[in-house]
Amino acid sequence: MLIWNVGEPKKQVILIMSTPLFLLLLCIAPAWSKERTSVKKQLDVQESSLRITGYLDDCTCDVETIQDFNNKQLFPKIQKLLESDYFRYYKVNLKKPCPFWSDASHCGLKDCAVQPCEPDEVPAGIRSESFKYTEEANVLSQHDPECEKAEKLGAVNSSLSEATKQAVLDWNRHDDSTDNFCEVEDEHCPDAEYVDLLLNPERYTGYKGPAAWKIWNTIYEENCFKPNSIKRPFNPMIPGSGDEGGIFYSWLQGLCLEKRSFYRAISGLHASINIHLSARYLLRDTWFEKKWGHNITEFKLRFDTGITKGEGPRRLRNLFFLYLIELRALSKVLPFFERPTFQLYTGNSEVDAKNKKLLLEILNLAKSFPFPFDERSLFAGEKKEAENLKEEFRLHFKNISRIMDCVGCFKCRLWGKLQTQGLGTVLKILFSEKQINSLPDSGPGQRFHLKRQDIVALFNAFGRISTSVRELQNFIELLESAQKELQTADSLRQRTFL
Repeated sequence: MLIWNVGEPKKQVILIMSTPLFLLLLCIAPAWSKERTSVKKQLDVQESSLRITGYLDDCTCDVETIQDFNNKQLFPKIQKLLESDYFRYYKVNLKKPCPFWSDASHCGLKDCAVQPCEPDEVPAGIRSESFKYTEEANVLSQHDPECEKAEKLGAVNSSLSEATKQAVLDWNRHDDSTDNFCEVEDEHCPDAEYVDLLLNPERYTGYKGPAAWKIWNTIYEENCFKPNSIKRPFNPMIPGSGDEGGIFYSWLQGLCLEKRSFYRAISGLHASINIHLSARYLLRDTWFEKKWGHNITEFKLRFDTGITKGEGPRRLRNLFFLYLIELRALSKVLPFFERPTFQLYTGNSEVDAKNKKLLLEILNLAKSFPFPFDERSLFAGEKKEAENLKEEFRLHFKNISRIMDCVGCFKCRLWGKLQTQGLGTVLKILFSEKQINSLPDSGPGQRFHLKRQDIVALFNAFGRISTSVRELQNFIELLESAQKELQTADSLRQRTFL
């Protein structure tokens, strides 16, 4: 019964009417406490799971030094170079059949398609012949039919000097040499087409699931020196698999340095590609707009410590390992590009000269890095055994480059072929130090040679790794920003209920 006519009962009424609110607060408090605990736990996980720091295994360098060097010095320069005509046009045959299985289907998604160049879109200097450097060689090669053998060039124009004829023979001989670490592209095949890499960027296309997993599973299970009894952690084709008991990494540490480095390089390449797909993700697709950008959820699915059962951070560390390997190759190939007769020939002499100057700046910057990867520790054992191991190493990687023809998404195939050719060129450079240092001032060396395809693949592949290192920093900053927003929301809720 409510009494309104005196002050004291009025207080009683107020108390009676406040009781439901008080009881509601008592009910909410435990749930709110749990929510705050859950939010704080989530923030702690986010903060700890992406802190990739410290020294890398089998190296003398730490992650922080690499990030600072790349993001502040090298990344802007390499991006500028890759926008030039010489490096943006890549000739590739995307119609090769898969050599390993017959059920390779092609992706029907529109974002998987690659738009090749029209003939008149490619600079004449590049179209003439992609494996020659000097203006004289490029002009002369225009007399040659598309798929004719290079040896016949000497008969096309009787005014060719003996030195130029010999150079042509050297070029052809090197094209078929056994020092290649990847499947050589047939640039003269009618199915080979020029692709503008800037207009066909590497990004998320929707190509996923068993078909995509089969590619990586074949690479890891059959080409990374791994016995079937050892299970790779977080393998999507074996649901729920982890590295129980540390068996996989105990096995990996027991491998020789060469085979361990091989696995880590492939893992680093895989991590790099996953970062690209997360950084250029289709966020919005409407009839009037397509928006590509960073997908934090996708990034965490691929690298978060908890979600990947600890595998994500290891993949990211392998990315930095691969960065050091490719950076070392750039520093060692400097004498090849320093030669006065070498030019990045497109037919525009002024632009070509500027691009060569920028390229040399990049290579000298790579050479200045204070903690390079030491490739001399590889294949350093007994000579015969080391040669056999090196050949096994080469054949395994060459096999991986052939697997790229089994990728069902054409855009993924394009970038897979380019990046494996680039990494194959890196390996070729690292194991050709003596040949590079003994190069003649003009013309190809007798034991070391890079075609234009190799050069384009080399720098674009490193550009992808450099971009991944930069994008990793972007993702960390985005996660930190999201973390601050959650903390702000947490603080606001806390003040609301006080």
